[in-house]
Amino acid sequence: MVFIIFLIFYMGTIVGNTLIIVTIKFSRTLGSPMYFFLFYLSFADSCFSTSTAPRLIVDALSKKNIISYNECMTQVFALHLFGCMEIFVLILMAVDRYVAICKPLRYPVIMSRQVCVILIILAWIGSFIHSIAQIVLTLTLPFCGPNLIDHYCCDLQPLLKLACMDTYMINLLLVSNSGAICSSSFIILIISYFVILYSLRNHSAEGRKKALSTCTSHIIVVILFFGPCIFIYARPPTTFPMDKMVAVFYTIGTPFLNPIIYTLRNAGVKNAMKQMWHSKIMTE
Repeated sequence: MVFIIFLIFYMGTIVGNTLIIVTIKFSRTLGSPMYFFLFYLSFADSCFSTSTAPRLIVDALSKKNIISYNECMTQVFALHLFGCMEIFVLILMAVDRYVAICKPLRYPVIMSRQVCVILIILAWIGSFIHSIAQIVLTLTLPFCGPNLIDHYCCDLQPLLKLACMDTYMINLLLVSNSGAICSSSFIILIISYFVILYSLRNHSAEGRKKALSTCTSHIIVVILFFGPCIFIYARPPTTFPMDKMVAVFYTIGTPFLNPIIYTLRNAGVKNAMKQMWHSKIMTE
C-alpha cells in the first residue's frame, strides 16, 4: 500500500510539474515574470520530491533498507538545496505580484527579463550556500553507536539522534539556519500578500477578481509548504510521533498539490495548455 500510494503521488508530481514546465517553455502567451518564476518553482518541486520519494518507494518493497553514508549526505544536500530554492522562488513570486499590482506602470522596467534572471541566479546561490551549511554541520557529527535512522529519509534532525556528542549547539545552529529561513520567509510572504490585498481596494472589480485569483493560489501554496516546514525546523530539539507524517506532507504532498493548485486556479496556464493540445491535434 505504501508503494502504490507514494508511487501515485510521485508520478503525479513529475507529470504535473513537467506539464507546467513544458507549457511555459513552449507557450508564447506565458512570457511574463510570474510564469518565469512558476517555471522554476515547478522545476524545484520536481527535484525536491525526487530527493526523497524514489528512495521511499523502493524501500517500501525492500526487507532491508540500507543507505550508505555518501548517499545519505547527498540526500541531505539535495533536500535542502531544492527546498530552499522553492522558498526563494515563492518570495520572488510574491515580489512579482506586489510590483504588478502596486506599481503597474513601472512593472515592465522593475521586473524585466534581465532582472528576473539575476534574481533566479541569486536564489540558486543562496540555496547552495544554505545546503553547504547543512552538510558542514552534518559532517561534524561523529557516528559511533546505533546506525538506525528513525525516519524515511536522511535529514539533520534524525541524524542528530545518532551522534555520539552533545548536539545542543548543532541544533541551535540548525534552528538559526533552516528555522530562521522558514519563519522569516513565511512572515515576509504573509505581510507582502496583506499589502497586496489591501492595495486592491483601488482597483476595478475585474482587476480585483483577477488579482485575487492569482494571489489566492500563491497564499495556499505558501501555507501548505511553510506550515510543516516551520513545525519541523523552527523548534527545540524534541521529536513528536507526527514528525514523519508532517515531513512526508511537505516533501511529497506539497509538490504534488502545487501543479493542481496553479493549473486549476490559473486561467493563463489552462488556456495555454488547451492551445498546445489543440495545436498538437491539428498538426497530427
